[in-house]
Amino acid sequence: MNGGELRQRKPAADVKTELQAPNGDEPRLKHGIPMQVLRSLLLATWFNCCCIITLMTQIVGSPLYFISKKKYYAWMASTKRSFAVVITALTQWGCPTYVRVSGDNSVRGQIHIAKDGRLRTTFPERLVMIANHQVYTDWIYLWWIAYSNSMHGHIFIILKESLKYIPILGQGMMFYGFIFMARKWLSDKPRLQHRLQKLKTQTIGSDSGAPQYDPMWLLIFPEGTNLSVNTKRRSDAYGEKQSLSPLRHEILPRSTGLFFCLQQLRGTVDWVYDCTVGYEGPPRGSYADKYFTLRSTYLQGRPPTSVNMYWRRFAVADIPLDDQKGFDVWLNARWTEKDELLEQYFETGRFPSDLAGSIEVGDGDAAQLNAAESGYAEASVRLAHWTEIGRIFRVLFGLAFLCRVPRLMGLLGLSNA
Repeated sequence: MNGGELRQRKPAADVKTELQAPNGDEPRLKHGIPMQVLRSLLLATWFNCCCIITLMTQIVGSPLYFISKKKYYAWMASTKRSFAVVITALTQWGCPTYVRVSGDNSVRGQIHIAKDGRLRTTFPERLVMIANHQVYTDWIYLWWIAYSNSMHGHIFIILKESLKYIPILGQGMMFYGFIFMARKWLSDKPRLQHRLQKLKTQTIGSDSGAPQYDPMWLLIFPEGTNLSVNTKRRSDAYGEKQSLSPLRHEILPRSTGLFFCLQQLRGTVDWVYDCTVGYEGPPRGSYADKYFTLRSTYLQGRPPTSVNMYWRRFAVADIPLDDQKGFDVWLNARWTEKDELLEQYFETGRFPSDLAGSIEVGDGDAAQLNAAESGYAEASVRLAHWTEIGRIFRVLFGLAFLCRVPRLMGLLGLSNA
């Protein structure tokens, strides 16, 4: 998205009209069937090719586990950065997405616009990240936030167990050290404890050289699943049994997993970063999953008009981690606040912001400068430079070249030299 497009953002009402078909029931499609087929072939070919190459790179580096744990984890972090490049490039090319970031005073001075107009964040190297779960693409945009912080090789995501059985992707995520949960606490607890223990040991080392623990962003969605008609109905029924007031725009969070993570990581992580995500476009009272599926976003070319994020952070030392009930009260209070933030978003089209005057803007355009003065960092999801794509292929290309060297030497008559 160029500067001109940023300056000409459409009002929310116009966007909603654009998204809806004339009967107001189904979203309007940007691309017809022939273009969808073509996009599907191109995007699927690119994505699957990159995933296969990334997995092969992981397999090539897997013997390092028995030689040097430090080199092994550094290798896997490198492949994780490659996958972040893949999904960022896929989004930039297939479904250009505009992001508006704001926050409260706790993240003041940590969100900026770089000289080239990209989002730049300066969150710490170790944190636990929590967010409401609107649609399946949430993790893509949050991984991109890690990319804006140069932490895209150190992100760990807690996922449902069924995802590890997806061919290629599942095996790749296992190499990444992602944590898979079966939603059965008796079996999940020892597995989670094992993975968290690994996140408390030194293997790669910090870029800053200060902490004794490796860089780590642990992402968990406390709601456990994305917001939809069915999940909202079940959440409200559960809340009624627990005497909890229903939320208007979210599912009630489940506290057990997050409580255990923070207990295990206490003393090694100082902050919990909370992101409230809102998608521009769907009419008030509807759910974003009806409009922004992976298929509609990438194949039909209908990404969100904008992805809005409101960031804040909480000191782990201030969170009640010695009492499960006290933690439940704390977490439910945070989700109630997030519900109020989403209510304001649906009323005004924006989250509030306490960042006015703190967002540095490099050589951004007039729209970015004006937004920054109001406390919003606005940018598109994109790579720093297209040459980053080369990192995806460099290992296999390097191996292919080395395999060709003896033959080249023979052809040049150098084999006996």
